[in-house]
Amino acid sequence: MGYQFKLSLCNEVYQGWKLADMCRSMRGFGYQGIEIAPFTLAEDPPRIPAAQRREYREIMAGEGLYFVGLHWLMAAPKGLHVTTPDEELRKRSWDHVHALIDLCADLAGDREDCGVMVFGSPQQRCATGGSSRAEATKRFIDGLASVAPHAAERRVTVLPEALPSDQCDVLLSLEEAVEIVRQINHPAIQTMFDTHNAVEETEPHAVLVDRYFDYIRHVHVNEMDGRYPGAGDYDFKPVLEVLARRNFPGWVSTEVFDFSPEPETIAREAIAHLNREIAKLGL
Repeated sequence: MGYQFKLSLCNEVYQGWKLADMCRSMRGFGYQGIEIAPFTLAEDPPRIPAAQRREYREIMAGEGLYFVGLHWLMAAPKGLHVTTPDEELRKRSWDHVHALIDLCADLAGDREDCGVMVFGSPQQRCATGGSSRAEATKRFIDGLASVAPHAAERRVTVLPEALPSDQCDVLLSLEEAVEIVRQINHPAIQTMFDTHNAVEETEPHAVLVDRYFDYIRHVHVNEMDGRYPGAGDYDFKPVLEVLARRNFPGWVSTEVFDFSPEPETIAREAIAHLNREIAKLGL
């Protein structure tokens, strides 16, 4: 048997749905995993009690979905910022990341790999308070290095994500992300690739994924305008081909930024399109 993709869906598509209902819907469309935005679970996610975490874990498992990890890490509670020159706020923000590492591990349960944490959060990491881009980037690197031992202890991998310049001025390319990973030099800090957020990359996306494959632990797929895969004209086949050829062990997760279609329309059409593109690879 050839390579088998692991397809997951980011849960914020199902805005307002109960976790059990969205898991049942995802599984019905053929997704194997679920990726969770913490703000969808609580206004202050680190305060979710142990019993509730266990219930969430049991719901996902009971519906046949694998918990892939977390993304949109810093959206709730509001006011956090990880590169601010305000030391008290910066410490509180990195304490929040530590707490999310525990949340991620608790939602995964007793596994050898307790999932990934995609660190996008542009508004909470961009240069602010008079800081230069270099100063903010240095604080981001230092903060990531500071949480790495805890992430490793909880078997979680933190993935700083490259973002385009209209979103953020810290970490603007996959090359920069990999350089940060190399500089920190800790297995719990790796990176990921997002087709939508790679809009400013100057080389073909498949070339970049192939070049930096050893550092990529997770992939987000979406159209360049933020819609679901298949709603636009992005050609996913070259990236998918690289992942298959190199036996990518991680998840390919659909993340969208346009929630105007109905949740199940997004979920159904996205995986249908990805499966059609995968079928063309002749695996």
